[in-house]
Amino acid sequence: MQRQFEDLLLGSIELFCLAAELESFTSAATAAGVTPAAVSRSVARLETRLGVRLFVRTTRQIRLTDLGRRYFEQCQQVLRQLAEAEREATGQQVTPAGVLRISMPTPYAHYRVLPLLAEFRARYPQVTVETHLSNRNIDFADEGFDLAIRGRAPRDSSLIARKLEDAELVVVASPAYLRKAGKLNTPDDLINHDCIQFELPSSGRNIPWQFMLEGEDVEVATLGGYGSSGDVLGGVTLARHGAGLFQTYRFVVEKDLAEGTLKELLKPFGGCSRPFILLYPHAQHLSSRVRSFVDFLMEKLGA
Repeated sequence: MQRQFEDLLLGSIELFCLAAELESFTSAATAAGVTPAAVSRSVARLETRLGVRLFVRTTRQIRLTDLGRRYFEQCQQVLRQLAEAEREATGQQVTPAGVLRISMPTPYAHYRVLPLLAEFRARYPQVTVETHLSNRNIDFADEGFDLAIRGRAPRDSSLIARKLEDAELVVVASPAYLRKAGKLNTPDDLINHDCIQFELPSSGRNIPWQFMLEGEDVEVATLGGYGSSGDVLGGVTLARHGAGLFQTYRFVVEKDLAEGTLKELLKPFGGCSRPFILLYPHAQHLSSRVRSFVDFLMEKLGA
């Protein structure tokens, strides 16, 4: 087979990927132990070979062009595969170690992920896990997170999205509230009930409730005298103590439903769900601790 790549070219690709990841020729040079001029020459060599511009350069910063980003993502994948092939060929076993930082919503943390962490650390005792419980969107680069779990896939193409599950929604209320409440046979009857509101962090608006009507997932706006934000569990606590109706995830109220602390309502209109998605950056070399945690969560929770 005829050679297509020389050693110099592979080195240029590595320096290009490093510059793209760090968004700086100078930082890439420092990380690689070469001069900024060497990084610049390597990128220029690639651009000449490909006949396209990979970076837009200004006096203060560099950023990838659209073609450059696609080339970067593909090159990163190839370099990871080469590194993995080398480790496999030489029999090297990279033991996951170091600090793993993950951001996730409060209910999913308490009822899904946190109960699994002891088992994960039993497998990988050299990994320290730091958890951040919040519904707000985090910035991976600026805040130093390795992974995040969120309720919707991002528009950001630099992130890998893996669905963990579709979590079923249920409407619940306490027996005390139901003893004094009016009829509730269809979602239209919600207008006469106190519906506890939860504010969506990304928009600041109350989340509409979801129901299955004639085979279609329909959103219904509700009203109520109680609102919460930041933590879905606040709405569950309000419902548990008679404040009104609340729509939440079944996995959050399973114990309450079994014990009778809360009652499920509007069952004929149930069946709707919201996804939980595991996110992590494309642009970084996936460390063994991140890879092991991704594989672990997909094994335990993955749809």
